[in-house]
Amino acid sequence: MVMDKEEIQAILEKALAEGRNVLYEGRVASYIPELAKANSGNLGVCLMRKDGSVYCAGDYDIPFTMQSISKTFSLILALQTAGYDKVFSKIGMEPTGDRFDSILQLELKDWRPFNPMINAGAIVTASCIETPDPYQSFLELVRTLCGNPRIGLNESVYRSEKKTGTRNRSIAYLLKSDNVLDGEPEEVLDVYFRMCSVMVTARDLAHYGMILSNHGVDPQTGKQLVDSTIVRIVTTLMMLCGMYDESGEYAVKIGLPSKSGVGGGICAIARHGIGIGTFGPMLNKKGNSVGGERILRVLSESLGLHVFDTKEF
Repeated sequence: MVMDKEEIQAILEKALAEGRNVLYEGRVASYIPELAKANSGNLGVCLMRKDGSVYCAGDYDIPFTMQSISKTFSLILALQTAGYDKVFSKIGMEPTGDRFDSILQLELKDWRPFNPMINAGAIVTASCIETPDPYQSFLELVRTLCGNPRIGLNESVYRSEKKTGTRNRSIAYLLKSDNVLDGEPEEVLDVYFRMCSVMVTARDLAHYGMILSNHGVDPQTGKQLVDSTIVRIVTTLMMLCGMYDESGEYAVKIGLPSKSGVGGGICAIARHGIGIGTFGPMLNKKGNSVGGERILRVLSESLGLHVFDTKEF
């Protein structure tokens, strides 16, 4: 199946319209006070292909904080600097049916966090980064993989998260008491809160997804930005665990390795060098963008993007 640019753009516009129709089902995140200020009507999507073609609709260029999408970048950085054995001696690879900020599983199931996509795992991941300035190294990686040197920190959200992040603080100290967390909890948490508060757009996430789909290679320069083995690890964990405790249902219905954040973003990876970014701050009860999920479902079905689909466009 070969589609021309006009057909693909029309499908994006249709997906956006369907996404807008379900926004009433969601709510803006409020447990971080600054996030509650988001415009509930915002919704956008960008699809980028490795041949350089870009398709956008709606609010694709409005910046928002990455929140949990940052967990994929920090995992890449930890694997690059500390290595596979170090990282996965402290963090598991298994999906969990618990909430993303669960403490219960640390006490009752395993001394290690189940995977790097829940808060406990991401805090440990941040502690594994072996560079003189982990946050600056993270920011440089984000700018490179998103193809945007202007990406930076939202200071207001960072301060808000640091002030109100009592549950994450509890997780960090529990991990420290079990000798899982390296470093001082407050220092690790400061890096973690900063990473979550970095601003991106749906277009930035589409570029990032395109790089991951292209096995870590920037098609414009031919440069290997991320080792293909690390890409395989990260994208597999995105498929298994990237949509909080909705990951299984999402995999069945949409079938794209993806990572969401409570800032309203979703980064999705399709085959053959296709990356998709969506933004919509209205969230379902699991913490995923209702509009973004609907957009991705329409695109998956219309373009044959499901990882187990046989169609190509």
